[in-house]
Amino acid sequence: MNKALRKAVIAGNWKMNKTPAEARELLEAIKPLVKDADCDVIACVPFVDLDAALETVKGSNIAIGAENCHWEASGAYTGEISAPMLASMQVPYVIIGHSERRTYFGETDVTVNKRVRAALDNGLTVILCVGEYLEQREQGVTDEVVAMQTKIALMGVSAEELKRIIIAYEPVWAIGTGKTATAAQANEVCAMIRATVAGLYSKEDADALTIQYGGSMNAKNAEELLDQPDVDGGLIGGASLKPADFAEIVKAASR
Repeated sequence: MNKALRKAVIAGNWKMNKTPAEARELLEAIKPLVKDADCDVIACVPFVDLDAALETVKGSNIAIGAENCHWEASGAYTGEISAPMLASMQVPYVIIGHSERRTYFGETDVTVNKRVRAALDNGLTVILCVGEYLEQREQGVTDEVVAMQTKIALMGVSAEELKRIIIAYEPVWAIGTGKTATAAQANEVCAMIRATVAGLYSKEDADALTIQYGGSMNAKNAEELLDQPDVDGGLIGGASLKPADFAEIVKAASR
């Protein structure tokens, strides 16, 4: 982390877990554990939990995010949620392009860009996910794949709007598998993402960009990962559902 240049951000991604009542209980348990954090703390929750989560974190230092949004403002898209709907609830953050959305629900680089555009147009801050599959890493094309995802996702995004983007590097082979990129591997790709953004915008814009690591960061490996100069936080999956573990990761980002 380099807190002199950019914010450290720890965001939980709850995925398809927790009812509204369970969401309240989990957030109430997390609140006292992270109240002194020296980093931004976000909980990204299922759509049905948003109202309960927003109410529960009032007056605390925890912000709430959604896990996806559609690119259209309204229309015949059964089961989808639009960016204006999130904005109307005063949800500040939204995850876009998570590998599970790309893998299971047909998300493409182009639709990721459309969703990013919709979110920004409605005042949301985007946690933009990029990352390679195992075979792509083994083929030696990680940099090309991740740079392409980054470039396409940021098409039409101004330097001013870039201030409302957080990029999460999440190697797909390290999500929910128990495998984790080494700290050096994570930093190498995060640094490449920063260099890609510098090429699209400027070095100053890239230096100000928060880039998280999102591949199975947990209480045991968080400190080593966050010690890397280009790793500015984490997008946390399973550990975000365990108050003590999540708090330990926030503590590591607060050092």
